[in-house]
Amino acid sequence: MPLRVGYVREHFCSPLLQYEADDKGKTFTLVECPSGTGQLISRLTNDEIDVAIALTDALIAGIAKGSQAYKLVGSYVNSPLKWAVITGSGSPYKQISDLQGTTLGISRYGSGSHTMAYVMALQQGWATDQLKFGVNNDIRGLLDSVNDGSTSAFMWEWFTTKPFADAKECRFIGAVPTPWPSWLIAAHPERASPAELTTFLASLTLYVREFQKPESRAGPSVEFIKKTFGYPEEDVKAWLQTVEYTSDCAQIHSEVLKRTLSVLEQAGAVTLQEGEKISPSQFVNKDVATLITPEEEEHH
Repeated sequence: MPLRVGYVREHFCSPLLQYEADDKGKTFTLVECPSGTGQLISRLTNDEIDVAIALTDALIAGIAKGSQAYKLVGSYVNSPLKWAVITGSGSPYKQISDLQGTTLGISRYGSGSHTMAYVMALQQGWATDQLKFGVNNDIRGLLDSVNDGSTSAFMWEWFTTKPFADAKECRFIGAVPTPWPSWLIAAHPERASPAELTTFLASLTLYVREFQKPESRAGPSVEFIKKTFGYPEEDVKAWLQTVEYTSDCAQIHSEVLKRTLSVLEQAGAVTLQEGEKISPSQFVNKDVATLITPEEEEHH
């Protein structure tokens, strides 16, 4: 049985799509999850997918809150994600500070749009336990909610939503970059064997390396994204200048776990019991992934 790999159809998944086109379903099939990371996690839980390429913060928060449905098996994108703060085209909100005390739109609880609302609140100095949310499932539901006034704003990746802002369907009133690398890879601990996962990650690494070579970024990668997603060339080039993929999909850096957990705890998105020590092996499937410590990092 080929692995069932859940993904969000965005420009970030371009190397994965190139891999799939060559693999033709031999080792894996793709399962699209348009609602984002919250949907990916629920599909892992419900035995609808075996592997997920999803947002770092939501994956780590899920395990910290006790999910047994997956462990981390690798890394995908090392650069931060730029989240746009998005409001309705005719709404009264002009800047992020105007949103205090309002109802924020999220795709679902446990999603990136949910955890990043806490990070934004932390940056703004708002009480995170006062945050109010409206669940709107996907990008279309979120856009409708800011335009009908049922929510004040929502957060989504900048370049994915820029076409909606260009079309005057919404307005950007700010941006919040993630304080951590943006995408990790998770898998159910029993449904996919270490050998299958190792093969998948090794091949994905080759496509990621090819995609981000300087000569690929100068032409083929731009063309692929334009053709696949229909984004304007200047947006694609601007994004490619900011993104940095991992050099090895089967490695996870222990500092990423620590830093992400620390910010999520400060933001109130994750609550650890007093004195509770989080061990990296709680999060990582070491039969598949190599955990890189800061000491090892110095020798690389």
